[in-house]
Amino acid sequence: MPDYAISVSHISKMYKLYDKPSDRFREAMGFSRKVRYKEHFALNNVSFNIRRGETVGIIGTNGSGKSTILKIITGVLNPSGGTVTVNGRISALLELGAGFNMEYTGIENVYLNGTMIGFSREEIDSKLNDILEFADIGDFVRQPVKTYSSGMFVRLAFAIAINIDPEILIVDEALSVGDVFFQAKCYHKFEEFKRLGKTILFVSHDLGSIGKYCDRVILLNDGIKLDEGNPKEMVDIYKKLLVHQYVPEEEQEEPKDGQPDDTPAAPAAGSGLWKDRLSVNPHVIEYGNGQAQIYDYTVKDADGNFSNTIEKGSECEILFKVRFHARVQDPIFAITLKDLKGTEISGTNTMFERIDTGVVEAGEERIVSFKQRLDLQGGDYLVSLGCTGYQESEFTVYHRLYDVVNITVVSQKNTVGFYDMNSKIVVAQGDGK
Repeated sequence: MPDYAISVSHISKMYKLYDKPSDRFREAMGFSRKVRYKEHFALNNVSFNIRRGETVGIIGTNGSGKSTILKIITGVLNPSGGTVTVNGRISALLELGAGFNMEYTGIENVYLNGTMIGFSREEIDSKLNDILEFADIGDFVRQPVKTYSSGMFVRLAFAIAINIDPEILIVDEALSVGDVFFQAKCYHKFEEFKRLGKTILFVSHDLGSIGKYCDRVILLNDGIKLDEGNPKEMVDIYKKLLVHQYVPEEEQEEPKDGQPDDTPAAPAAGSGLWKDRLSVNPHVIEYGNGQAQIYDYTVKDADGNFSNTIEKGSECEILFKVRFHARVQDPIFAITLKDLKGTEISGTNTMFERIDTGVVEAGEERIVSFKQRLDLQGGDYLVSLGCTGYQESEFTVYHRLYDVVNITVVSQKNTVGFYDMNSKIVVAQGDGK
């Protein structure tokens, strides 16, 4: 049997929603046998397991049940049905300042929280310096926490959670409150925890962090577990959910004559398409409402040749062709470059670049060109393309292609990180003073 740190089995959480307070009162007092509430399932039959040493992310749109499942795992909420088994000491950072007594000082709250987790005073004494050093809020540790800013709250709360040597760390979006330097320190601690084989479960809207730190991702939607798997695949599905373009595989219509009903057939291979001269992704992920279609694309090197291989520091060009099937006002054309883990390295679009794309009529086409000097480190990257816009103030995806083509950057010199800053370094003789 696998060594699970957390096992969630068929968990449900149902809330009763009443039209008016008097209905709740009548039911509580037994004055009426009539059902006066509607059932709302924040979670509905959710199951998953987390192995020891895994870092698992939970993502989903607002109201999908992410925070609710964490509260049930940590014992803050009781489920309406199902069971949760936890093997190991949990430290949780959920709602900001949860578990703090607002009248107590920071140090008093350290002892309060440590005692609640199960530590003796002697154990907390031994960890106090590490907690205060990590929080780094100075003399405020001796002031009542009701005087703290939100940033001080999260710094102290996270310092307590992460320095009491938990076997399982659970974090709910709290890091978004701290400043960028504190966030960097927290993520460094995540990496240290991973090296030590500890289990981390966290909710975040930062998809870059999800892709970078998670071994696996659980995707919730409307209280159900929609899917789970590697971060890149789950993030791609999540992006479809955000723009209401996700269709479960079992509900997708079978293609007719090799083409979806709402997508006109693109020119056949061998008819002069750019993409036929490149190595392209045979399993590209695509979606959109069908009002536009990206039907061809390519990458050109500095000499204008079609090529997946680009020399670092040289100029390259990413081009794609878009055919419109409806009248569109101000379409937005976009590119994104990701690494093989799905982390978005860079990207831009015509809206960011303040390019007026005007009105495109049905039947018209546009050829879009993005030219840039490529200073990425040597390695393989994936290119995604998009045509989006706004209809009656609602963001709309006309067509998106994820990871359609790869770019291999050839480099004679790699530096630290994703891209080369092209620093000019001068080492001069000192004057001895």
